[in-house]
Amino acid sequence: MTAAAAARGAGVLRNTLTIARRNLLHIRSDPEQLVGMTIQPVMFLVLFVYVFGGAIAGSSREYLRFALPGILVQGTAFTPFTTALGLHKDFQQGLVDRFRSLPMARSAVVGGRIAADAVRVVWGIAVLTLFGVLLGFRFGAGPAEALGAFALVTAFGVTMCWPMAFIGVTAGSPEAVNTWGFMVVLPLTFASSAFAAPETMPGWLRAFAEVNPITQVIDAARGLMLGAPVGGSLARSLLWLAAIQAVFAPLAIARYRGRT
Repeated sequence: MTAAAAARGAGVLRNTLTIARRNLLHIRSDPEQLVGMTIQPVMFLVLFVYVFGGAIAGSSREYLRFALPGILVQGTAFTPFTTALGLHKDFQQGLVDRFRSLPMARSAVVGGRIAADAVRVVWGIAVLTLFGVLLGFRFGAGPAEALGAFALVTAFGVTMCWPMAFIGVTAGSPEAVNTWGFMVVLPLTFASSAFAAPETMPGWLRAFAEVNPITQVIDAARGLMLGAPVGGSLARSLLWLAAIQAVFAPLAIARYRGRT
């Protein structure tokens, strides 16, 4: 029984990696995927640092230290749109029906899509961090803390793939995928500590920003990158990530199986 379970697990993993490889190879024919997830966060960083930085923090260089961790998390929150749109496209083009006829685990389609997007998340984090360093950002802690921050942001990106996967297999059209995705991600990223401290916000918005899971991830990543105390934000962010995954992973898989 144990050997059979291990064989099934190995089969699911193999199928998942095969689907992930297939999704990553699509970047060759559609390089705009990488351009979008690379250029948009870079544009946000440049615009916010050099347009608003002086007014918010007194100098662009000081605001860069504050904004880079927030924009890393914001860019990572938008990357899983490819999960939603990719799954929706697979259904629309009949690829899921083809996969059903193959001797493979059905969950591998969702898992492979998320695994591919995890690679995209890492790419986006690396590019934006390098660009931030070129602009003058300097880490205030050692390599271990920096790697911890990157691991946390990556885990956040992978976690966000699950609600986006649910949207992708539920929405009726690509337009609906984008609409629902933006309705979820946009308020969470802007009503957070990404661009300004919640203390500067109106009371009702501050209350939301302080419990916002994205604020917790940003505060923890910012503390790790700058060598500042993270307080309870690291523990709270991990709890939020576990809760989001616990809710949306079963929902996404159940909805996917319901459609197949």
